[in-house]
Amino acid sequence: MALQTYLLPLSDVGAPIPVGTGTFISLPSPYENYILRFEISSTSLISRDGTLWCNVPPDSKTVFDREKFYPHKICPGFHAFCHVDITIQRPGAFAFYLTYLPVNTFLAPLSTTKSVSALYHFTVAPRFAFDNVPLPLDALSIQSVVSKWLGPFDTWDEKLGKIKSKGYNMVHFTPLQHRGESNSPYSIYDQLTFDPEIFKNGEEDIVKLVDTMQHKHRLLSMTDVVWNHTANNSIWLREHPEVGYSVRTAPHLQAAYELDDALLAFSRSLRSLGLPTNLKSIDDLLQIMDGVKVHVLGALRLWEFYVIDVKTVTKKVVEAFYSPNTREAPVPGNLSFDDLCTYVKDSAARRFNRLGERFRKTLDHMAFAGILKSILPKDADEERVRSETTKIIDEINLPLYREYDDDSEEILEQLYNRIKYIRLDDNGPKAGEITTKSPLADTYFTRIQDNGETIGLANNGWIWNGNPMVDFASANSKAYLRREVISWGDCVKLRYGRSPEDSPYLWEHMRKYTETCAKYFHAFRIDNCHSTPLHVGEYLLDCARKVRSDLYVVAELFTGSEDMDKLFVERLGINSLIREAMQAWSVSELSRLVHRHGGYPVGSLTEARLSMDQVVRSSQVHALFMDCTHDNETPAQKRTVEDTLPNAALVAMCACATGSVLGYDECYPHLLDIVNEKRLYTFDNGLGEIKKVLNDVHEHTGKNGAEEMHVHHEGNFITVHRINQRRGKGWFLIAHTKFDEGHSGQRLGPVVLQGTFARSVLSSALVKKAEYKHSDTSLTGIPVEVADLQPPKVTFDSTRNHTEISLPDHFPPGSIALIRTWIPSAEESVDDFVASGAVDAVQGLDLIDLNVILYRCDGEERDSSEGRDGVYVVPNFGPLVYAGLQGFMSPFKTIISTNDLAHPLCEHLRQGQWALDYVRNRLEKYSGKFPNIKPLVEWFDSRFNAIRKVPPFLLPRYFAMLLQTAYEACRARAIELLGADFSVSHHFLQSLLMCSIQMVSLVNSTSLYPMKQVPCMAAGLPHFSRDYMRCWGRDVFISLRGLLIVPGRYDEAKVHILAFASTLKHGMIPNLLDAGRRPRYNSRDSVWWFLQNIQDYVTLVPGGETILQEQVKRRFPLDDTYVEYDDLIAYNYSTSLLDIIQEIFQRHAEGLHFREHNAGVQLDMQMKDVGFNIDVAVDWDTGLIFGGNQWNCGTWMDKMGESERAGNKGYPGTPRDGAAIEISGMLKSALRWINQLHEQGIYPYDSVTTASGTKNVKFKDWEALVQASFERCYYVPLDPTTDDQFVINKSCVNRRGIYKDLFRSGKEYEDYELRPNFAVAMTVAPELFEPERAIGAIAIADTTIRGPIGMLTLDPSDLNYRPYYVNSEDSTDFKTAKGRNYHQGPEWAWCTGYFLRAFLYFDLLRKTTDIERLETLQQIHLRLQGHRKWIEESSWAGIAELTNKNGELCNDSSPTQAWSAATLLDLYKDVQLAFNIEIDQ
Repeated sequence: MALQTYLLPLSDVGAPIPVGTGTFISLPSPYENYILRFEISSTSLISRDGTLWCNVPPDSKTVFDREKFYPHKICPGFHAFCHVDITIQRPGAFAFYLTYLPVNTFLAPLSTTKSVSALYHFTVAPRFAFDNVPLPLDALSIQSVVSKWLGPFDTWDEKLGKIKSKGYNMVHFTPLQHRGESNSPYSIYDQLTFDPEIFKNGEEDIVKLVDTMQHKHRLLSMTDVVWNHTANNSIWLREHPEVGYSVRTAPHLQAAYELDDALLAFSRSLRSLGLPTNLKSIDDLLQIMDGVKVHVLGALRLWEFYVIDVKTVTKKVVEAFYSPNTREAPVPGNLSFDDLCTYVKDSAARRFNRLGERFRKTLDHMAFAGILKSILPKDADEERVRSETTKIIDEINLPLYREYDDDSEEILEQLYNRIKYIRLDDNGPKAGEITTKSPLADTYFTRIQDNGETIGLANNGWIWNGNPMVDFASANSKAYLRREVISWGDCVKLRYGRSPEDSPYLWEHMRKYTETCAKYFHAFRIDNCHSTPLHVGEYLLDCARKVRSDLYVVAELFTGSEDMDKLFVERLGINSLIREAMQAWSVSELSRLVHRHGGYPVGSLTEARLSMDQVVRSSQVHALFMDCTHDNETPAQKRTVEDTLPNAALVAMCACATGSVLGYDECYPHLLDIVNEKRLYTFDNGLGEIKKVLNDVHEHTGKNGAEEMHVHHEGNFITVHRINQRRGKGWFLIAHTKFDEGHSGQRLGPVVLQGTFARSVLSSALVKKAEYKHSDTSLTGIPVEVADLQPPKVTFDSTRNHTEISLPDHFPPGSIALIRTWIPSAEESVDDFVASGAVDAVQGLDLIDLNVILYRCDGEERDSSEGRDGVYVVPNFGPLVYAGLQGFMSPFKTIISTNDLAHPLCEHLRQGQWALDYVRNRLEKYSGKFPNIKPLVEWFDSRFNAIRKVPPFLLPRYFAMLLQTAYEACRARAIELLGADFSVSHHFLQSLLMCSIQMVSLVNSTSLYPMKQVPCMAAGLPHFSRDYMRCWGRDVFISLRGLLIVPGRYDEAKVHILAFASTLKHGMIPNLLDAGRRPRYNSRDSVWWFLQNIQDYVTLVPGGETILQEQVKRRFPLDDTYVEYDDLIAYNYSTSLLDIIQEIFQRHAEGLHFREHNAGVQLDMQMKDVGFNIDVAVDWDTGLIFGGNQWNCGTWMDKMGESERAGNKGYPGTPRDGAAIEISGMLKSALRWINQLHEQGIYPYDSVTTASGTKNVKFKDWEALVQASFERCYYVPLDPTTDDQFVINKSCVNRRGIYKDLFRSGKEYEDYELRPNFAVAMTVAPELFEPERAIGAIAIADTTIRGPIGMLTLDPSDLNYRPYYVNSEDSTDFKTAKGRNYHQGPEWAWCTGYFLRAFLYFDLLRKTTDIERLETLQQIHLRLQGHRKWIEESSWAGIAELTNKNGELCNDSSPTQAWSAATLLDLYKDVQLAFNIEIDQ
């Protein structure tokens, strides 16, 4: 059986791209092995000699080593993805990175030094099970206990039974090791010994404990691990004082240690100094603080730790000044005094890097003296030298004194606030009189003796808003000196250093401790995780996971930053972060917390649920959501005791791990003192059996994958509905909170659950029976009872298909109602049914059927219905772009990826089933004309009937699931039909291929023939969707190779070629076809695109040469007489396609001179009259074809001025008369081709006759003439001294090293404009170009006129450059009004395809090795980044016609254009041919 695969795409720099909006990658528990598949675009920036390195071991026997990364080679290609598969066999925290040869700038030497990507992390969740039934993390219910309050070990079995009776399945123990002198379980005396007071038999008792828990009580076990401190009386501290931070190991703490000593001495001297020892008021405290200033800070002279010793340094400098060994040190001239002081400091400062001993900071006297020698007279007297030295040192000392002043202020502020809290504040401990045992301030150091010497070891603690990445005992922090640490006097902070070599005993000791814990316990809670050095945590957790791979790791993090949380979670492999409901300060905040940890919203559209493929999904870090922890106050303290029940119930409903501290369920009145409390737990009060119900519900929903929840907050009420989205079963909770003693008269109105059945399970309130009575021997709770309430009234209304839940009159604060729910219409079988059968339903579809099903813009849709039916309109969103499935899938793509249930489309679906009716009825309407659609209509009928019964809140989910199922089946069918097997190609290529289906359809208003309906290609959508505006000769033949030949649509390509061939007139094909009814002949380039496509057809299509023999019925007589399409003369005779080709050459050789039929305003109301005159002729000196005039525009850059206001009406924006470079290139290509055909005996003609009829020109001679003339006529040399070898007018040259756009145009400066048309000539006739010049021109264009999507249509340095196209603008600007600048700077996408094809050809010419050739593909891949993003994000699922400057959206552009996608498909075909790639491999 194949392993399940989880797909994780990587970006061009190797970063993971999971779906979803989370920040973490957490993979599921490997109950069975599965594959993590990294998907890499084969020509991405990481693919050349690329390797993915991952530290997942290759097999289950290999021990995990965080630093051991295994190589996985990236196999590059171009059309498909490269996949790296890694088998996931064990839980843990893993990472990967990539090495590769980076892509340099174009034409730079290839890089030979590998780059290394960032390190990326993912975690794999641990596996738990009872009786081989998995227990997911979401099903965990954890009871926290303070082990010393459980009493003697021989009583634990009964107490564990009581814990199990409350429904918990894991117990979290505070540390079970030997406690230190403070008696806190977190102050461990000996990490390698279990508490001898509890475990008389030591480790033997621990074995018994975990065995009893797991096998008798079915309880898993968790323990705290404490790594960053040890008890202040740990015996091994005396033996190994180097494990702590002391002045020995951390000399930067000298000032902090002396300050701590001084504060202790001052505390002992208060009475003798006449200061108060029992603070009663702020005045008393202020007296104390005045004493600190004088007797502590003043007496200590702390500034000496900050500044330079002026007297000592001055003496040494003066001596050095007069020493013959001191050399003069030149000083930059004209330094001010301040600059001189800075220069001295920069040159002579020593030991400024940290605090240390007094006057640690100093200046090198020799260097200082050398500087003075260069600025003072050589005969300067000693007093002057001394004065100058002192003056400079004083200036350098000035900021150091300021630093001391700032720190002193902070010391006083911290002392004041801490003493005030400890001694005076109502919410403080009220510590009472200041004594030796209770000194004035927290003790920062534990003093121990070592060989008669007192050593102060820094105590541990924490800092408000501290940076967890900075060790606050290190030289990078002054926290101990500034008294910022909230110190734990019973704990010494441990100094690990950077590696085991820095503190061998400590690392080894903690390794043994950690491995022992992992040996017995299923889970760790990392105490003080944010203060534990990351590298230490990594090392110790790696040791633990070697002992127990299925280790569940939780932690509280107080980093203050989600990014910092992410760092700790990823590096340590933390499975859950502890969160707490009792942190909520209001009902609304509690509601927010429940919503955050409750799971996905009900009806979620996450891709993981809607796709057959398992795509790795990012998430927020998993939570262990506690109702209350052992560190925080109880409900009785912060709210009311009655709130214990609703708070617990709300937590139990969440889709995450949940937990509670022992004593919460028992309604203990206040937070217990973990250090000083000595009483033992009792269990006989509190929530009782109701907690078991809640925990059982939590475990059941977690095991069954109920991941969706709806949370509603109304006043003091919070309602939660948690459901299993696949089975339709769930639980509904009504919680009436009680945050205070105010008697809420609020009532909750009836709750309506659409399409849902319900049954009440319990209705209870927690009632306080009496006041709390303290016990000296036992921990007891506030007397309460769980009172049964009248259950809610649950009524099902069959006519409205909903359940109404009404609370009883008596439902006081502190109550809950728990209700079982099920949705009959949303059972698991419905999901399976909706997601099945689509592949079979689409098997009979052809590509035109798929066009109907998937696409059709509003114009096409209305065309098929005589204007009655258009695209679907979503209220508050607007019309969809297509009537077919793509119209819905475009917004759904965004909705699904972000789970945006508030989107107007989702709201519309919840309000009614109109969208279902539209989809179904539309396809039914088409099924008459397109009978292949009928099976799909039947499929939709059956699936819609199944989901019409689901509640409205689930309809968006099922509708999206159903549409996505159909859409993906149709898309797969389309790719299957498109010739070669593109099914393994990457998504971008497939999306381009789908544009073929998008653009070719059967429409009523037009065709390729006037009296025959055949599918025809649109130039773009929606602007060119119907009637005479749909089909354009130039657009068709720029697009035909990419959209029809490359995808294998040979028959449709042939039909388009022959249809246009039939309309040949004047030796031209029409630009505007109008189904052959009223074709317009005004584009002199269209016929050359036409010939290029016939060549491509013959060359690329198997047996393609047979098209040349096809007989074509001619729309017009040979004398070019205009006749109507239904005239008897029309289509009355035939010629072969070979003859038509010859006719094109012959007519051009003779010269074309005619006036457009029906010329005048009735044909074109913008053009001046002279513009209707068409003149095209061959210049037989060069062989080039010239044509056009300054009043028409016969190439693709065909924008005519239209603004009377600006005076540009009738003035073409880009007339491009003369010899356009792309026409010259296509002429050469066509001549080369027919010469080859002639040599093969296929083409019967070898020459043409010139206009006079007297000269016969051989095709070979004509081709040679063009070849000989081209570079001379078009190239603008880099070196002006070679201008005489070319046709150059220096006064017109704007940029060198390029190819002219035109030759001999009506405005000579226009010849020299840099435009993208040269790339067409390079692509179709590369032999015209000298390779070195060509690659140079390509490089210039690459940096000058290549935009993110399209090519700039004019060099930005040109005075006519205007990059923003706004067709509606009717200003007085001659150059831009009415969009006259259409081709004067805006960036056209189709030109990029030809540019990259030229790039590919000429760059490969200079490459010899495979790795060099791959770099060419990478360069192209890099230049397609914008296109990949565009087509992914475009609601039209295509590439736009053009953009404005730098890829900005142009609102007047056609949003999807045939040639924009087609030329990129041309590029992929060229790659296939250049690399001999078999697409289906």
